[in-house]
Amino acid sequence: MSKSVIRAKGADRAEILVYDDIGAGMFGGMTAKDFADELKALGPVREINVRIQSGGGNVFDGVAMYNSLKRHPARIVVDVDGLAASIASLIAMAGDQINMAEDAIMMIHNPWTVTGGGSKELRKAADTLDKVADNLVNAYHARTGMHPDNIRSFMEEETWMTAEEAREFGFADRITEPMQMAASADLSRYQYQHVPRSLQARAPARARNQKVVRMNLRARRHKV
Repeated sequence: MSKSVIRAKGADRAEILVYDDIGAGMFGGMTAKDFADELKALGPVREINVRIQSGGGNVFDGVAMYNSLKRHPARIVVDVDGLAASIASLIAMAGDQINMAEDAIMMIHNPWTVTGGGSKELRKAADTLDKVADNLVNAYHARTGMHPDNIRSFMEEETWMTAEEAREFGFADRITEPMQMAASADLSRYQYQHVPRSLQARAPARARNQKVVRMNLRARRHKV
């Protein structure tokens, strides 16, 4: 059973809560199949409000969820209520309108995996990650208009954006009232490298002691 929550809001509107990890297995969250099945079960609606509070998860489930929303004929309004990190940020890009709470955070980074085998298998895994990264860059570029080289730089550096920064770079359209939810996310299992201090409240001591890199985003705001 999917952990997504889809609620009808009248004859022509629906609300989806993406308040979990993305993908099953080690992430234990919502799957792309259940997400697509529930979208289909909504029937014809004119507008879908997607509310996000997620630290990320399985990249392929996230891509499938993004594509399910992009194919849907309804107008998609995304609200980042607290956190849209990693592949959850891609799901947010499906929005015709993207809102972020004033205290919300969005993060983009390069995809990664855990694998094993010989040099041939490891090279194949690296090539696959490069292809996935290219697809993510294309999706972020299509929504933001930011130059692909700058998006790649953001992804390589694991960039955490405030709502104001996300709006500046085209990852969000509008800033809404603060939700005061972002600090509740437990991101320790993801092993992200540069988690902002505001999101480290529930991380273990080892993670809290990691250096937090403050990104000088304004120096790289060139767009095509």
